[in-house]
Amino acid sequence: MNTAPAPPAPISSLLATAKQAAEEAGKAILEIYETADFGVEAKADNSPLTKADTAAHHLIAQALSATGLPLLSEEGKEIPLEERKNWPFYWLVDPLDGTKEFIKRNGEFTVNIALMQHNIPVAGVVYAPCHKVLYYGSKGTGVFKETPAGTTLLTPLPQKESLASLLQKPEVRVIASRSHQTEETATFVRQFQNPMFSSMGSSLKFMLLAEGKADVYPRFAPTMEWDTAASHALLNALNRSIYGTDLSQELVYNKPNLQNPSFVSF
Repeated sequence: MNTAPAPPAPISSLLATAKQAAEEAGKAILEIYETADFGVEAKADNSPLTKADTAAHHLIAQALSATGLPLLSEEGKEIPLEERKNWPFYWLVDPLDGTKEFIKRNGEFTVNIALMQHNIPVAGVVYAPCHKVLYYGSKGTGVFKETPAGTTLLTPLPQKESLASLLQKPEVRVIASRSHQTEETATFVRQFQNPMFSSMGSSLKFMLLAEGKADVYPRFAPTMEWDTAASHALLNALNRSIYGTDLSQELVYNKPNLQNPSFVSF
């Protein structure tokens, strides 16, 4: 009988390592955030890269190397599909999600670390350094929000929402990107009876869903797998998810092209 491979350590232990890595990266990011020179460069796709992205990547890679699992990171070297497609477990990392928000100095950026099993996110850590707020968990451990004031267990939805049920609500709280507004987003939002619209940067949008402070997050602009994976793991553990816009399936990971399609999360 075929069985799924077991992770090299308990999920709770791997999460503890990822939490520590995210917090160490957050400290390095804030040290650079408080300086006058971010060392902003343009990557090949014209997206910005700062000293903070690079420093966070190196710290996370070093911390996670203790687990013996391979690492796929936005700021790491490109890894061919032939090498990564058969990884049973690996880390998928965005060392600084929301670089544009970082450069704007609005505090809405995160460190994202996901534990992947083949093409599925099974555990995640999302850390917001400016707010000192850490979200982490999996289906097996539950999802926690950790702040200087203490740690709380987030409550899963009793059952998954559907878009049809959201359309019946008298009010729907829609969360969208601070830096990527599109006409497709506006069209999507217009189908709700009374949409209450707010904006946020980085994976903090997903965390509003995780905490039940928003109902739906449509995204009709490019993202990469490392932008969504950690949040996807947390949302799945809370009976929420991230779907392609036709709602037929959740986002799939470890694709030949690591860019996500447009999606809707609720």
